[in-house]
Amino acid sequence: MRILITNDDGVNSSGIMATKKAVEDLGEIQVVGPATQQSGIGHALTLFEPVRVTATNLADGSEAYAVSGTPTDSVIIGIYELACEKPDLVISGINIGENLGMSELTTSGTIGAAMEAAVHGVPALAVSLEVSRGDIKFHDGHVDIDFSHAQKILHRVAKRILDRGLPEGVDFLNLNIPSSPENDKIKLTRLGKRMYKIHIQKRRDPRGRPYYWIDGDPVEDDDEGTDVHTLRSQGFPTLTPISLDCTSQMHTMKEWLD
Repeated sequence: MRILITNDDGVNSSGIMATKKAVEDLGEIQVVGPATQQSGIGHALTLFEPVRVTATNLADGSEAYAVSGTPTDSVIIGIYELACEKPDLVISGINIGENLGMSELTTSGTIGAAMEAAVHGVPALAVSLEVSRGDIKFHDGHVDIDFSHAQKILHRVAKRILDRGLPEGVDFLNLNIPSSPENDKIKLTRLGKRMYKIHIQKRRDPRGRPYYWIDGDPVEDDDEGTDVHTLRSQGFPTLTPISLDCTSQMHTMKEWLD
């Protein structure tokens, strides 16, 4: 089995190293990740400048590849340029910070990488670890986090995908793991509405011109059965099946158009 590992926190992130350790007994591992922090880049693709790839080494001395572009770039180059054969599984993570709700489908680079793998017919898993400290979510490099529980959950789900494939109609999975788990039971969930309540900070530079920081406060709860509620209110790992087909119900649209 061949496993391609990527992320959006950068190839030197502790999370990508934790992912490699979690699944290295399941197959041949190749690590291809962005050279720098790419959180919030979503499913972006680099089109107007060259993408460069540099061989590097992870903390354990093993080889990896640093890509100058986005997580999506990393997946494409990993599958079509660096891999000898198409991988059997792409894992994006372990992301430092949870990725919950509908809004993260378009903003999360972690999910964007898994989505890109699915576009090319490769089973994919996005995996994120809830953290209590907001200052480490966008750190570029090593952070001191205990990944042991997340690694155990990740291993179980990755092995299930490799053994059974994904169910029909499921293109990739979004796995979120609580920082303080109640137990190891994984709950199937649907996407919540959103993960953050957006607020904008307006400031002025030394010349008096306004500039803005887009920020947000975490949504603490959502409807029962959503990933937000299950992770944040119940403390369970959540697994959300995602389909690439975002087409809404056609019959309602036909009535509206007529």
